Amino acid sequence: MQSQYNEGFYTQEELKNLGFASIGKGVLISKLTRIYGASNISIGNNVRIDDFVILSGKIEIGSFVHIGAFASITGGKAGVKIGDFCGMSSQSKIFAVSDDFINGYLVGPCVPMQFRNVIEKPVILTKHCHIGSHSLVLPGSIFLLGACLGPMSLNMGRKLKEWSYYIGNPAKKVYDIDKKKITDLEIKLEY
Repeated sequence: MQSQYNEGFYTQEELKNLGFASIGKGVLISKLTRIYGASNISIGNNVRIDDFVILSGKIEIGSFVHIGAFASITGGKAGVKIGDFCGMSSQSKIFAVSDDFINGYLVGPCVPMQFRNVIEKPVILTKHCHIGSHSLVLPGSIFLLGACLGPMSLNMGRKLKEWSYYIGNPAKKVYDIDKKKITDLEIKLEY
């Protein structure tokens, strides 16, 4: 049954036929999402992925995750792991793979590999982590439990502390997050 909430999304049957490594229940993925290497992508339950999102490489997405329009995840071989109750706002980007722009190499996918230095490090969002609109997360970034990156911010491979809100370029901690309220709500949800 189509409604304003799921119109334009793949059906469960269509999702199964896309060839994901695994796919949960209650998953809504826009038909306008670009998916490269679905066999390397695992998706949990109750996940929504909006229009014009790009998914590429090794990616694990937990349950109760939202990925907003125009976001992108480039997992490469190192991979991106997004835990339960995490989110990416519109236009946010995660890269587990990137060219070395500093140490005198050529950059870009059109350049032969012997002239490039490609950096590949896993990116991990543990649980209750969020990335604000227009923010950028680079290889090696780790978001500990409840860590959030505000809008228009940059994490250049740092470990963000538990239950902390960061903002800026480069991102700096500006607030503590109320973990008790969030964990109490999670318990009430009984997922």
